[in-house]
Amino acid sequence: MPDAHDAAWRLADAFPVDAVSVAVIDRAGTHTHGDPHRTQRIASVSKPLAAWAVLVAVEEGSVSLDDPVGQEGCTLRHLLAHAGGYPFDGAEPVGAAAARRIYSNTGFDMVATHVEASTGIAFAEYLAEAVFAPLGMASSELRGSCAKDVHSCAADLALFAAELRRPTLLARATYVEAVTPVFPGLQGILPGVGPMDPCPWGLGVEIRGHKTPHWTSPENSAATFGHFGGIGTFLWVDPVADAACVMLAEREFDEWGMDHWPAFSTAVLRGARA
Repeated sequence: MPDAHDAAWRLADAFPVDAVSVAVIDRAGTHTHGDPHRTQRIASVSKPLAAWAVLVAVEEGSVSLDDPVGQEGCTLRHLLAHAGGYPFDGAEPVGAAAARRIYSNTGFDMVATHVEASTGIAFAEYLAEAVFAPLGMASSELRGSCAKDVHSCAADLALFAAELRRPTLLARATYVEAVTPVFPGLQGILPGVGPMDPCPWGLGVEIRGHKTPHWTSPENSAATFGHFGGIGTFLWVDPVADAACVMLAEREFDEWGMDHWPAFSTAVLRGARA
């Protein structure tokens, strides 16, 4: 019997990469292609995982999204939404808080340092205890910066994608804030794609909005949220389609992402509707 996602699997098999692992989560369950247990560094797909751990710390009362962190006017909320005024890398701010969407690994490292100082727990350990363990992500580990150095596999990230569809670790209000534009209206640059006005972002997740072009499908709803990694990885959740997708490979995004990912995600969405 044909698989509803056969068209997506054929496109994945044609990707110009050595290996690809895919997981699709839809109303019919979880579907995988390739080796779902193949582990690799997931680059910036690490950020939603880190943000989820921070939000658990918020709900536990260890930190607050309004905690001042960094330059004047900058809070934990600003940093999670890439609105703290910090550059991609570098300790010195390059703009005021909430003036522009500036994608920043530095901001996430500052977030991790703040959580460590507030809890007395190393962030890698906190992430493992707050997110990996309760979701059963046994093959996932942070091995460096929380902005880019989680190592994981498609099977584990499918469990996280299921959490992003139906949250169990966060209260509903916290979840809604995380996946809704924070500081809406800010202009910015979507890394590897180009300038966007506006450039909506939630807390640790990019929100598709009406960005054009985009690395997801033109058929993904404006409410779609997730993240891609420059190493060649992505995770998105479309709450309108009630579907999510994880893709892990190892080839720089700018060499193939925009040429292959949108069509692949279109096939995923159509399979989810079948």
